[in-house]
Amino acid sequence: QVQLVESGGGSVQVGGSLRLSCAASGYTYARGCMAWFRQAPGKEREGVAAIASDGDTRYADSVKGRFTISQDNAKNTLNLQMNSLTPEDTAMYYCAAGCLVFLTFNPSRYPYWGQGTQVTVSS
Repeated sequence: QVQLVESGGGSVQVGGSLRLSCAASGYTYARGCMAWFRQAPGKEREGVAAIASDGDTRYADSVKGRFTISQDNAKNTLNLQMNSLTPEDTAMYYCAAGCLVFLTFNPSRYPYWGQGTQVTVSS
């Protein structure tokens, strides 16, 4: 059984940084790509960053140059380093895994999800 558990969320001021982690159990990276999504109140869930098993990455335009996705195969964790945070980054962030469509940001393509971790950026 695949389980994904996010951590690292919290409150930070504008311009600050946070590092999110997702501990994956029962999952191997060969099963497909992994990604971070976020959802703000009243908005649809959107893809933030995705990484394939070969290390290829994709970022949403809104986070390019500020966020970095990485995976630690030895520790079975997925990370998201978030720098230069703005209030627009405030959302619940979710780890997702298992997509078989290369680096897609379509949530329906990910069968496995974590419970989410809240990120709040205040000015």
